[in-house]
Amino acid sequence: MSDKSAQKKKYILETARSVFMEKGFKNVTMKDIVEACNISRGGLYLYFASTKEIFLEVLRLEQLEADDVFEKSIPEEAGPADILALFLKEQKRELLSKKPGLTKASYEFFFENHEGGKNHFLKKQFDSAVLVIQKLIEAGVESGEFYCEDARRAASNIMYVLEGLKIASQTRGISEAAVDREILYVMQGLIAEE
Repeated sequence: MSDKSAQKKKYILETARSVFMEKGFKNVTMKDIVEACNISRGGLYLYFASTKEIFLEVLRLEQLEADDVFEKSIPEEAGPADILALFLKEQKRELLSKKPGLTKASYEFFFENHEGGKNHFLKKQFDSAVLVIQKLIEAGVESGEFYCEDARRAASNIMYVLEGLKIASQTRGISEAAVDREILYVMQGLIAEE
């Protein structure tokens, strides 16, 4: 792909991301993206065949960007507890953000495109996060920072709590105090007693 084509594709994805953030997933058509990008229909179809394809690419890029930002924010001397606390702090920031995000669109996409579960992007994303948290907990147990008999289940529980908080923040709103309580509860369950 030439530089010009790569730039055009990036522009389409950035613009489409804004459209998905504004309208969700189910209400977005290829025409909406064509109009937002101010390109021809053929110009869009040159790069993408459907809104589903565009949305999956937007999600993939969003995840890569989030991973990159998170990795760069970790101090070199940080231990497992520090890294987990930083991760939870970032989740809190996203939960309380007033800026529109892709959460609503992601859930709409999942409900419309439940591809048998195992190969679904959101499931892969969830499982990947569980694995990272599990490795952090295991490293924390090894270093004596955490106490945990089943790191996999603890990691899954953390992600289910975060997923529930995401839904609550989108549907009824959630206070900073409520988020802090849940994060504190999660961390207290892992802290090794002296």
